[in-house]
Amino acid sequence: MPPTKEQIRKIENTIKDSLRKKFQTYRPETSIMPFHYRLLGRDRMALFSFIHSLNTTFGTSIFEPVAETLASLNFEFAQKQYVVGDTVSEQAQSEIQRIMNDLTVGKNPNKVEEIERIRRVCDKGTMNKLRTVKVDLFVQSPDGIAHLFDLKTAKPNISNFKDFKRTLLEWVAIFLAKKPNAKVNSYIAIPYNPYEPKPYDGTFLAMMAPIQNY
Repeated sequence: MPPTKEQIRKIENTIKDSLRKKFQTYRPETSIMPFHYRLLGRDRMALFSFIHSLNTTFGTSIFEPVAETLASLNFEFAQKQYVVGDTVSEQAQSEIQRIMNDLTVGKNPNKVEEIERIRRVCDKGTMNKLRTVKVDLFVQSPDGIAHLFDLKTAKPNISNFKDFKRTLLEWVAIFLAKKPNAKVNSYIAIPYNPYEPKPYDGTFLAMMAPIQNY
């Protein structure tokens, strides 16, 4: 279903308001960068600092509300900054650690299998209280499958993937703690393709293989 005129207008206004607010409120983190100024020039560094700050802002001020609007066109329910829950079972935490250990020693990821491993212990043992956990975007399809998205404003470093993997598994465990029989998936979403026009070269596949099985 294509977006309606009202939804297109909402997306346009979201982007305009975010940019306008950034222009009005932007303050650089520091104005003392003598090495960078001498190497690259003050004007270039000022522009770089602003663009970097703007890119960071995109996550919550643009990408999340736009993703929520677009997802609502094709899914039964879509909500940004969705509260997943605040409890997780001790046995689920232990199972996640075992999954991470398996990946560390070279076992191939298998998200379907990992979720089922977590499901089997999602309500077993002590239920540990957490700070309220939110996901960037929650989407539920008409068939009842829940999709949890972690939106990244830029391409993550390979060293970050381990932490991201654990986060996505923990989201599943927290969600299943409330709904043990639910169908749920969790993903990392990057709003652009850094490898266009060849998204499937060897380097990209090697980097994305864990995510494809998330």
